Amino acid sequence: MSDRNMDRRSFLKGAAGAVALLISADELFQTGAVAAAEGAEAPVTGPPVKIGVIGLGQWGKQIITTLSKLPPAKITAVCDTYAPFVEKVTKQIPEAAALNDYKKALESPEVEAVVIATPTHQHKEIVLAAVQAGKHVYIESPLAVTVEEAKEIAQAGMGAKQVFQVGQQGRSNPLYVHVEQFVRSGALGNPAVVYAQSNKKNSWRKMAPSPEREQEQNWRLAKKTSPGLIGEVGIHQIDLANWYLNALPVAATGFGSISNWKDGREVFDTVQCMIEYPNNVRMIYTATLVSSFSGEYNLFQGSDSSLLLRDNRGWMVKEADSPLLGWEVYARKEQTFEETGICMIADATKIIKEGKEPGKEGSATTRDALLVALENFTRSIRENAKTACTALDGYRAAVSAIKANEAVNSASRIFFAPEWFDLGAK
Repeated sequence: MSDRNMDRRSFLKGAAGAVALLISADELFQTGAVAAAEGAEAPVTGPPVKIGVIGLGQWGKQIITTLSKLPPAKITAVCDTYAPFVEKVTKQIPEAAALNDYKKALESPEVEAVVIATPTHQHKEIVLAAVQAGKHVYIESPLAVTVEEAKEIAQAGMGAKQVFQVGQQGRSNPLYVHVEQFVRSGALGNPAVVYAQSNKKNSWRKMAPSPEREQEQNWRLAKKTSPGLIGEVGIHQIDLANWYLNALPVAATGFGSISNWKDGREVFDTVQCMIEYPNNVRMIYTATLVSSFSGEYNLFQGSDSSLLLRDNRGWMVKEADSPLLGWEVYARKEQTFEETGICMIADATKIIKEGKEPGKEGSATTRDALLVALENFTRSIRENAKTACTALDGYRAAVSAIKANEAVNSASRIFFAPEWFDLGAK
């Protein structure tokens, strides 16, 4: 292993636990480095949006729990083809209509909007019907298993008169939104490489009372119904790279294997992929369901600084020869692992008002990205506000991930045709 790799590993280990050079929100506002985000927490105007949730699996239940905490949302219908799921959720929300057919939710005048959290391969039919029925749509990511179906879904969303939002929760993550301002200011210098990983020991296999139900439950394990680890998990980190780099992939090379969960599945439990962007920037992505060690992170390295985003924390580490950005002189400094980091705090103003110190334990960003995304959905409906993730953003993320997964499945290099990202192209 090279010294450079050892330095990078030490950096990741140190930065993940370090709070170094700290910038208060007020100081940043004075220098214009960031804009105040107080307005983002203003209550959504108008009556609660009447929402039907379609798909009550593990993620659908999380959506139900999150919506229940949102004053601008009212769950009026819950729907799943599996009766035990419906029964369990209706105990939590007895006032909601319990349905076993999504068409009933689309016909109901008590449903203004739908949140679709079904398995990925079932998205197309439901989304197209929801748009046709005039409902506002929040569709979980990825849009589809294939580019062709993703395009149909996104085109329907682009042409919809009502709100259409894709569930790329990273686009609503307060930390990511905050850090984007630094990226746009040129703080990275010339971007060179992006590292991202997602490690979590999880078989993805679920038990069921019958072979038929087991097959339905384990749709993620079959290539026909699943875009794999990159499509289901990595898409969020790839979308972050697309967003921060303000670019789209030009090629992808991938590899995968079934290293541990040898239970007849088709989808790999461990993958590695290199995604190439314009200007010789590369993203190195790795993920495994075999081990949880080191968890998840995103690291952007440039000629002037590096940005590490991990959980709800972020750090900027500047190069010794990088130019002053102006606000560093106001910040407190602390050395750790021979690096000086800038602690990125999205809710610094709120934390200061609470009498806490940004960057200290217990004062990091606490607003869940899913909650913020769903709040944004209701705000877009009631106030005609911009959605956090448009149909085009969601489609381009889907194309990036689906094609990267194809590279992984074929252990080859795939070149992206520019027209793949164009919703108007055939």
